[in-house]
Amino acid sequence: MMLRWLLKPLAWLPLSWLHILGSALGRLVYLASRSYSARLDRNLKQSGLFSSEHEFNRLRRRAAAEAGKTALELIAIWLGSARRLVRWVSEVRNYALVEEAMKAGRGVLFLTPHLGCFEIAALYVGQRQPLTVLYRPPRVRWLEPLMVEGRQKGQTRLATTDLKGVRHLLKALRRGEAIGILPDQAPRFGEGVWAPFFGRPAFTMTLCNRLQRATGCATFMVVAERLPQSRGFSLHFDPINHPFEDEGQLNAAVEGAIRSCPAQYLWGYDRYKVPRDVAPPGLGGQIVETSAS
Repeated sequence: MMLRWLLKPLAWLPLSWLHILGSALGRLVYLASRSYSARLDRNLKQSGLFSSEHEFNRLRRRAAAEAGKTALELIAIWLGSARRLVRWVSEVRNYALVEEAMKAGRGVLFLTPHLGCFEIAALYVGQRQPLTVLYRPPRVRWLEPLMVEGRQKGQTRLATTDLKGVRHLLKALRRGEAIGILPDQAPRFGEGVWAPFFGRPAFTMTLCNRLQRATGCATFMVVAERLPQSRGFSLHFDPINHPFEDEGQLNAAVEGAIRSCPAQYLWGYDRYKVPRDVAPPGLGGQIVETSAS
């Protein structure tokens, strides 16, 4: 396959080289695409995670560079050797709590936002235990074969974003296994509600809440934080000790993870889009208010 042949050298590069190239790529895309840069600026401003115009400018420059790193890491992880890639994980926090939940026979729900090197989190877990990850085909169709093959390493399997895929997730949890979901991915019609995300309504999936109620699974917010000077990744497994009462609480938990390393969030992702056939908030789309935690 020509595409694989062209991209394969990325999987051989040291992480430091990937980050140098990724930073340049991210800044180039930011400068070249007006729609992308406008969306990144708009979403970042909405967050309020800065105290001055100077700090905002600094943060958006870093966010553009970090997005480029994410893109090249993603290709390297899909095409690279799992044995080599897991060595990029320099430290792991709270994984013992995951193992305790598994030993108790509880299913585990991993919530992994578009933050840091989220691809390596699934790779790490899938080398240690069965993991079923919710999967949506990319808009760029030629990437799909690489994505499917690259993510199904070790004991990781994919579940499609449809009723059949949800059934696979439920079965995995009821077997006491782990599943992974991108909680900040905009769902399709009928699978979400409008809930605040950094103070603005975002169409938010109801699946996480439904899975928690149906199975009583243990839930963890997972972040693969990119360490300075390309020293690898710090993998955080932060327990969510109580089921979400509503989707506002889910978004609040994602916000908390983003605040830990805001430059590493994919601010260029169209988080506030209105899915087709969904009424916008205020025009028939009811907004779920965040419950007190």
